[in-house]
Amino acid sequence: MSFPLSSLPPQKQQLLEYLVDRLSSIEGVLAVVLGGSYASGTFHEASDMDIGLYYAEASPFSIEAIRAVAQEVAENGNATVTGFYEWGAWVNGGAWIHTPQGKVDFLYRNLDQVQRTIAEARRGIVHHDYDQQPAYGFYSVIYLAETQICIPLYDPENRIAHLKQEVAIYPPELKQKIIADSLWSAEFTLLHARAFAAQGDVYNTTGCLTRAASNLTQALFALNERYFLRDKQVMKTIAEFPLLPQGYVEALQDILAHPGRTEAELRQSVDAFEKVWRSVTVLPGVQYVPRFKV
Repeated sequence: MSFPLSSLPPQKQQLLEYLVDRLSSIEGVLAVVLGGSYASGTFHEASDMDIGLYYAEASPFSIEAIRAVAQEVAENGNATVTGFYEWGAWVNGGAWIHTPQGKVDFLYRNLDQVQRTIAEARRGIVHHDYDQQPAYGFYSVIYLAETQICIPLYDPENRIAHLKQEVAIYPPELKQKIIADSLWSAEFTLLHARAFAAQGDVYNTTGCLTRAASNLTQALFALNERYFLRDKQVMKTIAEFPLLPQGYVEALQDILAHPGRTEAELRQSVDAFEKVWRSVTVLPGVQYVPRFKV
């Protein structure tokens, strides 16, 4: 079995081949993919190897069968394996496995849920589950990003191949919806940030600033027709976008690094953030009219 990721270290490739062979033999496993940093080409020597396991909602695979495979490759036979949806509604279960070749993660994916999410996104419907994971929660568009970058390792019925066709072009409705909603949320949040800053409330002012920053992240990904995948190292990704205000990353990180402790300092940070927000609202392709005087 050959893999398109030619730069995968030999020992990890051997492990991956073994895992795909074992996992694909489990009843109910409809597809196996390589995801995460190895799929996106951003991996380093210590990167986890993320393996997505797709199943049908009506006939999922056996968790015990997954556990048996995880224990086969785990150091000392110990692996953390969950049931379905134990990790939440979107990152809906999997396994953490420490192997002699490095850490491996199994990630369950409900194929029907993924298909529904992609269909909704094409109509401009998005979901945000703040409690799913740090730092800013889970955005349903992540399913589209995962689908786009993943490397199918076992896909006998071309289910993943079909989904890849569905996400090949960034949906116009999704683009406009995310931009509009994200800029509105940032504006509304800045309105509250200014009130908190006037009270010298560090906790709530900084909370508003980081929340608004995450809103701008979503807007910029959509504007550049890039599916958002994760918050990890996201500033490096944004810095390479063609549609980006000059000095955006530096300005934003300066604000978040030192938001201030006093009322005056907090007010200054909110003022600076407002300028950053406004610089996004006037980018080419953005059609947004501010609603408040923030």
